[in-house]
Amino acid sequence: MYKHVIWDFDGTLFDTYPVMGKVFRDRLKYNGIDEPLNEILKHMKVSMTHTIHHYKEKYEIDSAFIEKYDKHRKEMELQSSKPFDGIKEICEYIATSNRHNYLYTHRGDSAIQLLKMHDLYDYFIDFITKRHGFERKPSPNAINYLVEKHRMVRTEAIMIGDREIDILSGKNAGIASCFFTDGDEKSENANYTICSFQELSSIL
Repeated sequence: MYKHVIWDFDGTLFDTYPVMGKVFRDRLKYNGIDEPLNEILKHMKVSMTHTIHHYKEKYEIDSAFIEKYDKHRKEMELQSSKPFDGIKEICEYIATSNRHNYLYTHRGDSAIQLLKMHDLYDYFIDFITKRHGFERKPSPNAINYLVEKHRMVRTEAIMIGDREIDILSGKNAGIASCFFTDGDEKSENANYTICSFQELSSIL
């Protein structure tokens, strides 16, 4: 049984990719660039850093573009982004069964704000966000910090995420990992693969 459940945010706890992708596409269109939404989302599923680097090389987007994108994205996310179906129930189940939820995301305080807006914040006991300054996934540094801080037994901890970098960060830290997918993607490094959070009850 896993007593410590470490969650990624974007594409795992919250369905944020549709908003992120649309805002990014709209900013490109404003600059006279037409990119298919599915192509943008494909890069975002790798990482946001990868996405920015890709479009910097392809279209030479600058820091002003990124600043305007970030500002508009945050505004739209607060209006439109919601947790995936089943997230509240599984987080409550973990928190009320003498186990613990943790957040590990590359985004900043907007993750905390969204958790609070959707009554999820109190189910978590610790949060790693951009402000902590850890090396980015797949580095194990942030997970190792949580393991040591909360005196976890590594065999009792699991990382849940929708990207390969989430899975590898767990593997590199010596804990189990669970890959959340829509069914089209696979991870050879994950211990478990799920397509809905209702499936987690059999794992946790």
